[in-house]
Amino acid sequence: MSRPTLSLVIPIFNEELVIPELDRRLREVLESWRTLVDDWEVLFVNDGSRDASLEQLKALAQSEPRYKVISFARNFGHQMAITAGLDRAEGEAVVIMDADLQDPPEVVSEMIQRWRAGYDVVYGVRRKRHGETIFKKVTAAVYYRLLRAMLGGISIPVDAGDFRLLGRPVVLAMRALRERHRFVRGMVAWVGFRQTAVLYDRPSRFAGETKYPLRKMVRFAVDGITSFSVVPLRFATWLGVLSGVLAFMTAAWSVYTKFFAAGVVQGWTAIMIVVALGFSAQLLMTGILGEYVGRIYEEIKRRPLYITAEEINLSAPPAPPRAPID
Repeated sequence: MSRPTLSLVIPIFNEELVIPELDRRLREVLESWRTLVDDWEVLFVNDGSRDASLEQLKALAQSEPRYKVISFARNFGHQMAITAGLDRAEGEAVVIMDADLQDPPEVVSEMIQRWRAGYDVVYGVRRKRHGETIFKKVTAAVYYRLLRAMLGGISIPVDAGDFRLLGRPVVLAMRALRERHRFVRGMVAWVGFRQTAVLYDRPSRFAGETKYPLRKMVRFAVDGITSFSVVPLRFATWLGVLSGVLAFMTAAWSVYTKFFAAGVVQGWTAIMIVVALGFSAQLLMTGILGEYVGRIYEEIKRRPLYITAEEINLSAPPAPPRAPID
């Protein structure tokens, strides 16, 4: 087996404080991979950065032709940046990693070895999470386990992010999935293939601030659930059954008080409870239905997933497939 070509896909959003150290660490590990790969490329996907990140990436690309830059016309989001990198990566193995150095480049060596042993997907599982609050650790642990329980037949690894190596067949399969609300780690689990894990300790951010505050984390969590599960829609049935049971109990209680508690004015509290529960159930299910309907609306518009403003050191993109002529 000849040594493979490796592609690194690294989304960038306002990482001017990290890029110099990222470059230094990358050059060190890429030099050490001479026995593992015969060629490599690094695709930096600038996701609409508003600081000096793009200028720094351009300077790096001038000094190293295997450093390639894709710059979006605006901020399209982390998952779209990963998608753009996968669309243009040419390596037989493609590694997705964050720019903040919480995904240690040194771990990629073990991923490559596992891939050479026959695995198509090698994902990183966080053994320890340094520099994160107890709240984030607890909510992440609960969310991953809840998501895994809700998805049924799709097994998404617990405590694993987007840091992973994908073989060429997996990359080609991922390119065929063009839904707008993207949950890449769920999509990788969905396509299947032979997968294994590599354990690592996740360090703190090297510099800068997290790009996933609570609001974005909640949005990302909703994307993960609604992209792969219809369980939230089944809440309507469960809430309907619960409301019916409560209504039956309230009716029985009302009949009892009417015949056996004469002279006592009762019923207002029970009515208010039932009405409140009924309205809460309706509003909850309206919101869930709206979430799914909104996703359908965005999908049928068929807009491109992202728009590229500038590309550096990249060959021309492949021509889109054409419809057959009758």
